[in-house]
Amino acid sequence: MTTSVLPVATENDRSRWLALYVLCGSMLMIVLDATIVNVALPAIRSDLHFTPASLAWVVNAYLISFGGLLLLAGRLGDLVGRRRIFLTGLVVFTLASAGCGFAVNQQMLVAARFVQGIGGALTSAVVLGMIVSMFPAPQEQAKAIGVFAFVASAGGAVGLLAGGVIAQAISWHWIFFVNVPIGIAVALASRRLVPADNGQGFGAGADVAGAGLVTSALMLAVYTIVKPAAEKGWLAPETLALAAVSLALLAGFVVRQRYARSPLVPLELLRSRNLVGANLIQLIGAAGMFGAFFLGTLYLQNLRHYNALQIGLAFLPVTICMGTLSVRYSERLITRFGARTAALLGLALMALALALLAIAPANADYMTQLLPTMALLGLGAGACFPALIGLGMDGVKPHQAGLASGLVNTTAQIGGALGLAALATLSSTQTHRLAESGHGQDAALLSGYHLAFWIAAGLITVAAVIAAKLLTRPNAASPAAVEGVSTYAEPTSASATPAFAAVDGTSRTLLDARPAEADDRVMLAYATAAPGHDVS
Repeated sequence: MTTSVLPVATENDRSRWLALYVLCGSMLMIVLDATIVNVALPAIRSDLHFTPASLAWVVNAYLISFGGLLLLAGRLGDLVGRRRIFLTGLVVFTLASAGCGFAVNQQMLVAARFVQGIGGALTSAVVLGMIVSMFPAPQEQAKAIGVFAFVASAGGAVGLLAGGVIAQAISWHWIFFVNVPIGIAVALASRRLVPADNGQGFGAGADVAGAGLVTSALMLAVYTIVKPAAEKGWLAPETLALAAVSLALLAGFVVRQRYARSPLVPLELLRSRNLVGANLIQLIGAAGMFGAFFLGTLYLQNLRHYNALQIGLAFLPVTICMGTLSVRYSERLITRFGARTAALLGLALMALALALLAIAPANADYMTQLLPTMALLGLGAGACFPALIGLGMDGVKPHQAGLASGLVNTTAQIGGALGLAALATLSSTQTHRLAESGHGQDAALLSGYHLAFWIAAGLITVAAVIAAKLLTRPNAASPAAVEGVSTYAEPTSASATPAFAAVDGTSRTLLDARPAEADDRVMLAYATAAPGHDVS
């Protein structure tokens, strides 16, 4: 290996990390938008004269299109190029954000929110696939996924704080307008820094029928959760009927995937225990976490009487702890103890934090009772989510990375919608039952919140059991993922320096320095390169 390649490698490394920050910037914008709207709902309701029931559609319209299209968007990225889908989504999301900001009536805002969800799905579904493609080396990939996981997980807490500041200082219109300059800047930077990929092309098979079935099933499932289930109950005839139709569409999709020439989701993808386990944990874990964040906000608002800005500040320790662990230490934790152990540790900390919330009194002191709980929640999420994201991409072939990325996002969003609706409904039912039996309002509210927190802690515990039973050590090198490309070179000594090799005129890190530690340090180890290229 000649030294002349090393400066190129250094420059390439700098470009890749800049590209990562750009991609994470887009993800932060989308995640922020999902929570920042909640803080501004009272102002939106007053200004546009929403009723309490119709106001929910400001959130629901976004959830339906976003959750329903993630899987299809990920597959489209594999077919036509992930950067192309990413940039298309950015344009749609930015324009729709401007439409939300300029909305002068209910119909305009709800329609713009639906389109905004489409743009958010197109953008976020392929981000993870691009990240694992740009960072094939295990250590770098662990660090990059840690940054992504922090942004994806902590953005919600930041959104509460940002929403409180913007809504109080300016107006609710600006929670949407701020996306416009950010979207433009991210799009321009992406065109310069994010490498282009051509995708497989539609000749590989688009599976239009399968796409229609799964998109319809997911959209209908989200609609069923956020509308009839939340408003009329889980056993209401309309809820059961729509749920049955959604399940029938999903069953039809599975059958279609078995016999389609080029299936949207090849069933062979589901043979990976880590992929299946990680997505199940995401589904159940997100159900507990999303609902707990929402009800934690209500607890602080209704029992501790915090305003929007104070609520955002109260959740700030979650963000700080999550960010510190995800960005600085998750790579060391995962490579030292393994992704499975990191996920189990994180789930245990989150379950403990939720159990502590379930016994917190109505007048809990923030510094001594709530702050430690927030810190535990952040540390747990910071340890768990980077590991789960890596496990969810374990052993995935390069041409399926967009699909796997979309699947990881889809399970998190569907789980979050399900958990939010279920925990909010159960908490409200408990509160109303106690209020009608003569309990005081605060006592009834506290009991409802406690019930929801206990259920959330139980869900996280179930996720931990699944992790213990299903998750295994990720593949050190997936031959299927490499597709004939040599990924790792044999080291000449234990102290060898990292090796670089030119691929299409660029340089890529191929080998970690100490092979004796490789098994312990691998979280996700597959390398991506264009088929037919020989790395020598």
